Amino acid sequence: MDTSALDCHRKAGRIAAECREWARQNIRPGVTVRHILETVESMIREKGGKPAFPAQSSRNHVAAHYCSSPSDSMEYEEGDCVKVDIGVHVDGFIGDTACSVDLSSDGRWGSLVKASEDALAAAIAQVEPGRHVGEIGAAIERTIMAAGFEPIRNLTGHGLGRWKVHTAPQIPNYAERGAGTLKSGMVIAIEPFACTGRGMIVEEGRAEVFMMVRPPRKSRGLDKEVLRSVMDWRGLPIARRYF
Repeated sequence: MDTSALDCHRKAGRIAAECREWARQNIRPGVTVRHILETVESMIREKGGKPAFPAQSSRNHVAAHYCSSPSDSMEYEEGDCVKVDIGVHVDGFIGDTACSVDLSSDGRWGSLVKASEDALAAAIAQVEPGRHVGEIGAAIERTIMAAGFEPIRNLTGHGLGRWKVHTAPQIPNYAERGAGTLKSGMVIAIEPFACTGRGMIVEEGRAEVFMMVRPPRKSRGLDKEVLRSVMDWRGLPIARRYF
């Protein structure tokens, strides 16, 4: 990877981290999810980046990928276990980060949040060229299970490419064989998920995030302004609330 690309990745990562910490401090009972997400996206632009994907924040049993609709009025509540996921790109080079927030007055989710944070630290300690991704997954699984929780096995970390949020390799949250090795120059997002359930998620709810798989062969009948806006995202994910 050349110096220019690496600098863009690092700038995107710094912006994403700053926005993540703002969200961590400002997610509170009574605040709407949409306010947090839209404020984060505005901050990204003010800091010199652009959203690599719509900011997302999920509550309680929803593990990931909740994105507010244009009319969403959902508020965070006392007792919530909140996740926030933020992506930033600088000239197509992406930074991807997330955190969990315990909104309970009794700290009931503290150990769950810590298990995920400890698993991330354990995984990062394994990262080096030639490392099998299953070894990273094993470190995540071992750390989460030692804390008394289950890793979510059908959500994974992933590689980051230019204008691509998800590329090879997948980074599992458990010890998996035969899934590839890290190479010099790769950029990856490690995403440990600890849960109180069985460690498998199911999809539910209405889709609010979309991406252009390929340009339409014919634009007749399509709103030209919307199509132009979609094309400007270069295939990165977009939210329905953008339009």
